[in-house]
Amino acid sequence: MSSKEKSSAGEGGGAALVPALRFPEFLDAPAWNPVSLRKASVPVDEAVGERKLTPVSISAGIGFVPQAEKFGRDISGNQYQRYTLVRDGDFVFNKGNSLKFPQGCIYLLQGWDEVAAPNVFIAFRLKDGYANGFFQNCFEQNQHGKQLQRHITSGARGNGLLNISKETFFGVEIPTPSLPEQHKIAECLDSMDALIAAQGRKVEALRSHKKGLMQQLFPQEGETQPRLRFPEFEGAGEWAEIPLSKLVSALDAGVSVNSGDRPAMSDEIGILKTSAVTNGVFEPLENKFIFDENEIKRAREPVRANTVIISRMNTPALVGANAYVKDDYPHIFLPDRLWAAKPRPGVNMRFVALVLGSDKGRAALSGLAGGSSGSMKNISKPSVLALVVMAPSLPEQQRIADCLTSLDDLITAEIRKLDTLGSHKKGLMQQLFPRVGEEDT
Repeated sequence: MSSKEKSSAGEGGGAALVPALRFPEFLDAPAWNPVSLRKASVPVDEAVGERKLTPVSISAGIGFVPQAEKFGRDISGNQYQRYTLVRDGDFVFNKGNSLKFPQGCIYLLQGWDEVAAPNVFIAFRLKDGYANGFFQNCFEQNQHGKQLQRHITSGARGNGLLNISKETFFGVEIPTPSLPEQHKIAECLDSMDALIAAQGRKVEALRSHKKGLMQQLFPQEGETQPRLRFPEFEGAGEWAEIPLSKLVSALDAGVSVNSGDRPAMSDEIGILKTSAVTNGVFEPLENKFIFDENEIKRAREPVRANTVIISRMNTPALVGANAYVKDDYPHIFLPDRLWAAKPRPGVNMRFVALVLGSDKGRAALSGLAGGSSGSMKNISKPSVLALVVMAPSLPEQQRIADCLTSLDDLITAEIRKLDTLGSHKKGLMQQLFPRVGEEDT
């Protein structure tokens, strides 16, 4: 069913608000009415006092997180007793801006019983006639943020919070149907969430399976043979200790440049950002930036297939990150913070990538990093080339690489399914909720 009318009507007036898609039993139901949070909810402001509860924060895209987990310690300190007592079924608004929710995020507390939330957050509870699940989906679409943005006159304050008053916040209006229709929409989207969660668990199970399989297919610390070998290699003997210099023909860095501020087009010459390589994933098209003619003349050959890209300079968590390059990228060059490990005859580069990308390989590479204790670490070329790894014969390298590559392909396919489900839910939400003004809700 097509949407009858679009509107940015305020509470109590204006044109009708009707979603593009309604369930059959609500096709002839009245239009939705914008309802302010002031009308639909009551503030929650009871102090924690002497109760012993878990102090929490809120992370955009995640929800409630114990402070000890997010910050590494409980940061409530002397303010704890002034924290707000939040119970399951209450909503909390974190006024901090984030990439996903620039005007702050709102989450529903579920499965925690009671927690202690910083009193700079705004907590509220819906009145009878308003469904938690329905409003939770409205907040997920950032309906609140699109209204609050016009009230924000400056950036985040010293405590990282936006200057949004309670009066302004509770003036936010949410287009709302009858309670039965609210429940129907919430049930539908809950079903989608269950499918997405199940698919997410499947992806994580496959990743765990791959990790466990690698631990069996590669020798463990102090061992010279893997615990699991393919039948044709059961009597092949010990793996050899080999320096990386014997497995790769070269370790070439890219050019030192100041990248342009826009992504290059598909056939335009560009240079990668260091973030193109993270934890076994190579994402060149999302990281490609232009650079000028003079820099092109200094650049070496573009990114080639069957190489392993290694991050030689990065943050402590990502220095040594590496990934296998499957295809040629004739229009993309490396920055000097990334190395290209080139293939050597008689070596399977997918196997080399698996060795370096394993937990043991990553730990060995990051352990070579030197530099200050600040935000950046770097690895020297001699230390990487001298790194000793264990490798079997070329046929066994190939067999292991083929097995784990097949598993990688399966994981990639399941991730695509997960992404498709997420896109389907987003599209469904756009149909089940009316558009307000000229912006998508």
